[in-house]
Amino acid sequence: MNARPSLPLASNLPTFEPGQVWLVGAGAGDPGLLTLLALHALQHADVIVHDALVSDEILALARPQARREFAGKRGGHPSAHQDDITESLIDLARQNLRVVRLKGGDPFVFGRGGEEAAQLAAAGINFRIVPGVTSGLAGLAYAGIPATTRGANRGVILATGHSCAKDEESLDWRQLAQTGLPIILYMAIKRLDVIVGELLDGGADPQTPVAIVEEATTPRQRTLVTTLENCTRDAKTHGCAAPAIIAIGAIVNLREHLQDFLLNAGTQA
Repeated sequence: MNARPSLPLASNLPTFEPGQVWLVGAGAGDPGLLTLLALHALQHADVIVHDALVSDEILALARPQARREFAGKRGGHPSAHQDDITESLIDLARQNLRVVRLKGGDPFVFGRGGEEAAQLAAAGINFRIVPGVTSGLAGLAYAGIPATTRGANRGVILATGHSCAKDEESLDWRQLAQTGLPIILYMAIKRLDVIVGELLDGGADPQTPVAIVEEATTPRQRTLVTTLENCTRDAKTHGCAAPAIIAIGAIVNLREHLQDFLLNAGTQA
């Protein structure tokens, strides 16, 4: 039997020039979710400045000569300062290197890509945005939970549960509860009790379905389905931990009908 030929990268992809910085989304975790443009960037980079959630499997797709520099930010652990990361990107570009800033998910969805792009522009550095598949959508899809579905919702709210900086306004969870729209939370495990309490105070139905998807789109994916009033207790009982995506709303209900036949559904907590 003849081996199946590998697919070459499209010939019309843009040239990665020395002195440029490409802000690249690595997707939700599964290397198969990388875009062709992201793979193209990895295979031409001189240096890759990557986050903590970028897997070894994805980094292995880079050209062997590329230098890897870790710039991860993980809650509760020592992390690189954002200004230092951006200054490093500028310095590397000024060394006439091809620089990939590799981020989990999408650079512009809770990835600080906007901040880095603004500072690169201010420094006169040419850059390219390479969108990635954000975990808030891909992770739920792998778990059999559609972000939108006809008859359930005509919109969705993406929100971070991470505590805001002192100079930023906190989300009004009570007000979000009153929209009736499904809420997809990033980085919310540590503050889940606070968020749930405010949603309930805002009038959210205690029986609203909730799904917590841990390590979404990876072989370790695990999903806990519960309700708003019980999710904090159940998350502790089952040892749910970051990284996790949390979906709150009727969109969770479809998982029950899909999970037995969904090949990438992961395990049930």
